[in-house]
Amino acid sequence: MSPERSTKSGFTAEERAAMRQRAAELKAQERKGKSPAEKAAIDRQDLLDAIAGMGDADRVIAAAIDDIVTSVAPQLASKTWYGFPAYTRDGKVVLFFKPAAKFKDRYATLGFETNAQLDDGQMWPTSYAILSLTKADEKRIAELVARAAG
Repeated sequence: MSPERSTKSGFTAEERAAMRQRAAELKAQERKGKSPAEKAAIDRQDLLDAIAGMGDADRVIAAAIDDIVTSVAPQLASKTWYGFPAYTRDGKVVLFFKPAAKFKDRYATLGFETNAQLDDGQMWPTSYAILSLTKADEKRIAELVARAAG
């Protein structure tokens, strides 16, 4: 067992915290507002709070990705997923942003789930490492988001 994995379960403290966040998200879904619009507003605020709570480098990237997603694919709904900012279609995650600090990684990750429509032949990337964003990177992300959103 590696030193980072200090429990019998084999999960790090950060991984256990993410699982607890997801459990809390699922419980909160049951208690949220009565109308779909109220639920969407709460989910959106949860996402914005998650971004606001990030460290500087992750927050800048997450905010830029949020701006891209909300402008290129406004049909995707915002929410948190394991504490990450995520965007969904019909309740299913299409893409998410995992901050580098979340699991003490050296880079943040922009990930696409199976509901993203990025298929390209028999093999294609489903996640991208991000250290910082240039205008060219933002343009590429906008293209990916537009494809993923369908």
